[in-house]
Amino acid sequence: MTRKLTIISILLLITVVGCSTPGKSTVQKDENGMWSKASAWDWYNDQPWMVGCNYLPSTACNQLEMWQADTFDPETIDREFGWASEIGFNTMRIFLHDMMWEQDSEGFVKRIDKVLELANKHNLKVMPVLFDSCWNPLPKLGDQGDPRPHVHNPSWVQSPHRDLLTDPASWDKLEDYVKGIVKRYKNDDRIVIWDIYNEPGNPNIPAYEKVETPHKGEYSLWLMKNAFDWVRQMKPKQPLMASVWIGDWTKGKDIPALNRFALENSDIIQFHVYHGPEIASQWIKTLQEYGRPIVCGEYMARTTGSTFEAILPIFKEHRIAAINWGFVAGRSQTNYPWESWTKEFTAEPKVWFHDVLRADGTPFNADEVAFIKNITK
Repeated sequence: MTRKLTIISILLLITVVGCSTPGKSTVQKDENGMWSKASAWDWYNDQPWMVGCNYLPSTACNQLEMWQADTFDPETIDREFGWASEIGFNTMRIFLHDMMWEQDSEGFVKRIDKVLELANKHNLKVMPVLFDSCWNPLPKLGDQGDPRPHVHNPSWVQSPHRDLLTDPASWDKLEDYVKGIVKRYKNDDRIVIWDIYNEPGNPNIPAYEKVETPHKGEYSLWLMKNAFDWVRQMKPKQPLMASVWIGDWTKGKDIPALNRFALENSDIIQFHVYHGPEIASQWIKTLQEYGRPIVCGEYMARTTGSTFEAILPIFKEHRIAAINWGFVAGRSQTNYPWESWTKEFTAEPKVWFHDVLRADGTPFNADEVAFIKNITK
């Protein structure tokens, strides 16, 4: 009798210990599927400090050129992922596109599978971005042509297309895309966070203001609300986020509706900052009031004071995930500044705006790369 009780006691102890293993506890969610703050922190504290970049292969000018079958370039992606891992990066934020799903969902996911395979090979996690309000609102499939010379990101395209964004009656296409992608990867450990919407409502002034979407903010908010719901219906194991990027987000103030929704519905808070350390620190302090882990989904523009040396130590101190814009300079031309849309450039700038490496893998600034390697050890 005593021996049986002892065995039962041991089994009960194992069960209790197993249930309380750090990082393995059940995620607590509200009635809408949003993670509790405690669950978000449990998950976040179980991750390494996430450091990496917004990734586009140097041979692609935009998301479509990255993912279309004719221009998909796994050899370059493999090589550049290797360079990213070598300098200390562990996370890639990568933009998808709804038009790729509509055109050929089977081929699209096969190419996503390949990118995830290559990322895993180099010990990189992926943050997929489902929708994006930035740059050209009128994307077209097929040959993307050559980028306009000496201009910052001249070929980048929005997702969804302006005509689809403004036609909610046709959003079943977008729902199919979101649910199809998330269902396939909702339990995939290579996916670290779902980024629902990049800079929703961005008016893209002055680059595309003449063709931009009337009432874009309202449509973007409506789509973001739907997209969060679509993703949460799939019950992914990964947390969700969307970016706050413009205007005030001070808790208690009458902040813009797009920012408010993102802040109040994201499991993990995401913000973008292209300012120097003083403003970056101020914004971090403001966002910490929301009591959730924080990701900086975009930073690093050397000529604005947002440099690796100035910003990364602040992010490390506060354990803010740090995802800079750009990695290998190429067809995106993001080594040119935003002002190249209004000011003529005839050669690459002396000081690059974004990007870290040249197409052959050599650094723009060797000291900068050494700094990244050291701080991410």
